[in-house]
Amino acid sequence: MIELEGVPELIDPVMVAAFEGWNDAGDAASTAVAHLEREWKGEVFAALDAEDYYDFQVNRPTVFMEAGARKITWPTTRLSVVRVGGDKPRDLVLVRGIEPSMRWRSFCNELLGFAHELGVELVVILGALLGDTPHTRPVPISGTTSDADLARRMDLEETKYEGPTGIVGVLQEACTHAGVPAVSLWAAVPHYVSQPPNPKATLALLNRLEDLLDLRVPLGELPEDARAWQVGVDQLAAEDSEVAEYVQTLEEARDTAELPEASGEAIAREFERYLRRRDGGGPTPGGHATAEGGDGGSYRREGPGGGRTRPPKPPRPEAEPDAREARDEPDGEEPSGD
Repeated sequence: MIELEGVPELIDPVMVAAFEGWNDAGDAASTAVAHLEREWKGEVFAALDAEDYYDFQVNRPTVFMEAGARKITWPTTRLSVVRVGGDKPRDLVLVRGIEPSMRWRSFCNELLGFAHELGVELVVILGALLGDTPHTRPVPISGTTSDADLARRMDLEETKYEGPTGIVGVLQEACTHAGVPAVSLWAAVPHYVSQPPNPKATLALLNRLEDLLDLRVPLGELPEDARAWQVGVDQLAAEDSEVAEYVQTLEEARDTAELPEASGEAIAREFERYLRRRDGGGPTPGGHATAEGGDGGSYRREGPGGGRTRPPKPPRPEAEPDAREARDEPDGEEPSGD
């Protein structure tokens, strides 16, 4: 039995979770939850026992000084709660941590225990993967669920993915089996610029979360950070003709694929978001998964004298796969979980 002392009765609570590691390309998902926690001044009320779920040779603790004394921070998963104000106030239970090294089923059961005790009505899990998407276009966000009824009601895809999965996929299925509605939102990060941070992908996840939950997220400097990130990548890509050509190929494939979808649906979502921001009440204060299942490359400029890794030749455009979960593990290493 989980005892939650000091946590007030929550209003229409939704759990929003993200985990660093395999499901977090560009740190986009974990940064999104950290942004919510920071902007709404989340208060941590619980932390999972690190020794139950983490291999400290994989995720090492860190030592720091505080008031002249040395202290240790252990890798773990923490839960905080924030209240979103406005005409219809509601609470978010934020879960942020590192993908566990072991005992995934117990890990999920413990999180579901918190969800049950807090009366959580919906679990939203954020993730990010590496994909063949150009940095110059809007970040693709895929919303998936295992619940056919929920997919219809919330305009989501019913996942048909088969293959290696991470803690995002395992937690979503654990929620489904426990009868807790669960949704995964995935951002596709350009594999040729995969190093964190990626504020553009973080911003896209938060925008999609706004649409899903019908709330207004204070974005702070994130839009400007996203613009600066794109300008920086533009400059790096322009310095290499092969990379510039590759990006152009991705742009053409993306534009061709999306041409039939130039309907009013995306425009309507954007207009609704605009109205929400204009009229809505202000709120109160490792490797990574890939779409194709292979290793994700990266394009980065290192320090003076450093080199760059060049992207592979672009494949022929194909339909984007379903659940957007696959693997980007180092050679010879299998992902944890099912």
